[in-house]
Amino acid sequence: MTWKSTQSWESAQLKAKLLFKIRSFFANRNIVEVETPTLSQGTVTDVYLDGFTSKYNFLADTPADVECDLYLQTSPEFAMKRLLSSGYGSIYQICKAFRHEATGRYHNPEFTILEWYRVGYDHFQLMNEVEALLVSVLACGSAERISYQSLFIKILGIDPLDCNTADLISILTSRNILSDWLLVEPSIDILLQFVFSEIVEPLIGKSAPCFVYDFPSNQASLARISNKDCRVAERFECYFKGIELANGFNELTDAEQQYQRFDEDNKIRKMQGKAPRIIDHRFIDALNNGLPECAGVALGIDRLMMIALDEESIDKVISFPISHA
Repeated sequence: MTWKSTQSWESAQLKAKLLFKIRSFFANRNIVEVETPTLSQGTVTDVYLDGFTSKYNFLADTPADVECDLYLQTSPEFAMKRLLSSGYGSIYQICKAFRHEATGRYHNPEFTILEWYRVGYDHFQLMNEVEALLVSVLACGSAERISYQSLFIKILGIDPLDCNTADLISILTSRNILSDWLLVEPSIDILLQFVFSEIVEPLIGKSAPCFVYDFPSNQASLARISNKDCRVAERFECYFKGIELANGFNELTDAEQQYQRFDEDNKIRKMQGKAPRIIDHRFIDALNNGLPECAGVALGIDRLMMIALDEESIDKVISFPISHA
């Protein structure tokens, strides 16, 4: 009976209590809740992320018979940074986000995201705050922290910042997870991401949250490059109980660098036969005006609820997944 909710009434009540606890967490820290548009005239250029496109006929200074593209936002990031550039202090938002990707145990194309920005923080300070939120909501133990480089060396015995395609193919071969497409994949970053997701991720964050930080610079288009090692960006991810929960940055504030990264994304999209995306010039203008030094993080609320309510599927913590929508 696809008209029925996949989430139980008991689960809905518990979820409401947890959302109240999350909002109380931010209120106690004087972090202000904000709202930004779900529909926007700009979207991400990310090579491996696609949003949904809609049409609109009534933009100002546009003839009514001319359709303009609007995009459902993959996250509220650009709009929230525009608020920061407008003079806002530390802010958070709980909202819907949309990504054109396959459904699965942890995926629904429409999902709930928690995103927050801390003015004056770096990514290490923000990791501490994410940990405090998880301890508050999940009553879990203290988090582990390890760099991306150290994690690869510890688990696989190779340095991901100084390895080649042959090294990664050898690892995949030894574990019988080598597919034909990997043999012809030209990007070492794609191979690294595949090795990380298939081999490394299942081994971390089992009993306590695990923060992995300082990802390769090519895997963090919105983060600062480390001034200690230009091969890495000041990005972190948090994993717990087999789930990728959060993705955070020490935010890039340089408008010229950000534009160049977006332009490079579009070049790669063209090479892969994908349509380039119009760069969000309002976001670039905001950076030109001045984004304050800050760190930001996006956390999947539905995934957090899966852990908190001990559910095996995202369908159990949302009222109507796309199959029932």
